[in-house]
Amino acid sequence: MFSKALGLFAALSAVATALPAVHNSNNVRHHAHSQHRQLMARQEANITSDGVQIVNNMEKTVYLWSVSDVSSEMYTLNSGESYSENWRTNPNGGGVSIKISFSPEQTNVLQYEYTYQDPIIWWDLSCINMGDNSEFTTMGFAVSSADSTCEAATCAPGDIACAAAYLLPDDNWATHSCQSHDLLKLDLGSLLDQVQVDPFILEVS
Repeated sequence: MFSKALGLFAALSAVATALPAVHNSNNVRHHAHSQHRQLMARQEANITSDGVQIVNNMEKTVYLWSVSDVSSEMYTLNSGESYSENWRTNPNGGGVSIKISFSPEQTNVLQYEYTYQDPIIWWDLSCINMGDNSEFTTMGFAVSSADSTCEAATCAPGDIACAAAYLLPDDNWATHSCQSHDLLKLDLGSLLDQVQVDPFILEVS
């Protein structure tokens, strides 16, 4: 049963990876105040379960878009800020891809992809569209959870061939599953040493 489910998700994950990067121009034209207000609203929601939290531990600003059948507006994460999203489904039956870039032009993206099939969340990290010599690779990134049964994934700083993430479309070993009531945390940058030592010390603020 697990292998069948994994095979199904591999197909769904491929769809998520291939989601269009181009989105409605109305989503691109946004006001900084509105963008900041929406980001703060997500932070104040204090999600403690059933979703993903992305934390920018780097000294550089990153930009992200949550893409299902359509793309969200662009969110800006300055150093120390975080973005949270409850698990959701894609109306077209595919997965959801949270695309993260150092550029507001959505180029060279690291992707956190998931498909919500309650009570399971299937997820992966994808470097397929990240480009060579990315600062994400230089700084490293990792996914952790307080649930010991939920597999973690770490790409250490400088690891250009990280086996924990998709580098090619058929790297299906990089697909993971957790309980859908779990909170998963994607750290970008400096907390990697803590993730590698003890993932349980990473708590949602």
